[in-house]
Amino acid sequence: MPLPPAGPHRLPTDTDDGMLLIISGPSGVGKTTITRAVERSIPDAVFSVSATTRPRTDADAEGVDYHFVSDDEFERMKGAGEFLESAGIYGKKYGTPRAWAQEQLRRGRLVILEIDTQGAVSVKRQIPDAYAIFILPPSEDSLLDRLRGRKREDEATIQRRFAAAKTEIAAAKSGGVYDEFIVNEKLEDAIARAVDLVKRERSRRRDARR
Repeated sequence: MPLPPAGPHRLPTDTDDGMLLIISGPSGVGKTTITRAVERSIPDAVFSVSATTRPRTDADAEGVDYHFVSDDEFERMKGAGEFLESAGIYGKKYGTPRAWAQEQLRRGRLVILEIDTQGAVSVKRQIPDAYAIFILPPSEDSLLDRLRGRKREDEATIQRRFAAAKTEIAAAKSGGVYDEFIVNEKLEDAIARAVDLVKRERSRRRDARR
């Protein structure tokens, strides 16, 4: 279904502090937990809800976890340029709504995108001042242990995810897209580091505008 349009009117709470934050990391590294913690820790942070063709489960909330759309609607949105980035992952499609993100940036919000490396490249191309953080595992072995520890998939699927994770990490390190890398060895420390980096960057940009 179509996403709601963004409004043009300025609000009393609007500021000039808008910043797009990209958080990426391989499957199993804990990026979603870190992303949600950053969102909770920064008052004006908003999380960008992706559109997806993935079937909705009983645990999913429309507009909170994803905007669930048909394949035809997704392709229509993509063709109309309504996504900042889109990707196909394990046979499902995901896309970041452009209009909503741009409206929130105009409002001065911290707009958080949790996307993969390929998506980060696409977004940075369009919004060069986006601030990008990549979450790393302490080691490859620890990442494999985490993937197995989730007990969600069979070993063959885990090995595919592990191979994809190693490829993504290599691409992130060599691509020049990410401003910072955080090793998630202890979750509380990784969250604190992410929040601190984001606050510092916004403060730096605020000072540069003066």
